[in-house]
Amino acid sequence: MDTNEFAVLKLFVVGILVNAWMMSGMSATDSFSTEPTLPRPRKVCNESRLKWEMEVCGEDFKKDMAHIEPQHWCNLTHFISEYHLFTHCTERKSLIVDCYWPNPLVESYIIRIHKHFFSNCTLEQVVWVDPPDDTLTILILIPVFLTLAMISLVVWCSKRSDILA
Repeated sequence: MDTNEFAVLKLFVVGILVNAWMMSGMSATDSFSTEPTLPRPRKVCNESRLKWEMEVCGEDFKKDMAHIEPQHWCNLTHFISEYHLFTHCTERKSLIVDCYWPNPLVESYIIRIHKHFFSNCTLEQVVWVDPPDDTLTILILIPVFLTLAMISLVVWCSKRSDILA
């Protein structure tokens, strides 16, 4: 057998072994021992405690929002830090009681908070209008001209491939 053929054969065998090892789901931290590892028991989400903890976060948020004038409740720049603290509190409390975040219970509580504080924030209807004709023409023509320029550049380069190479 030729040495090149032997090297290709060894490379092929090693490739098959590496592929089998990767497909088996082992990572670099896994060991090759045959002892099965038991999954760690996951604690069950304590929903009644989670409801209590959401109320605690909500009360803190309500106290923080009491310092902001109600006419500023629809302007995010006035209460963004309070809302961040509220969101962070709900996430932290969910993890403390072994619940994932967000879960339906937390989402429903956040929706209740939104209905209480931000229900009047979308009174005006947004009326969508077309841009002026000049702007619309420019927005259409720019991609068309760029496409044509790229096509012509590719054609020009392919014709001059002997010089550019």
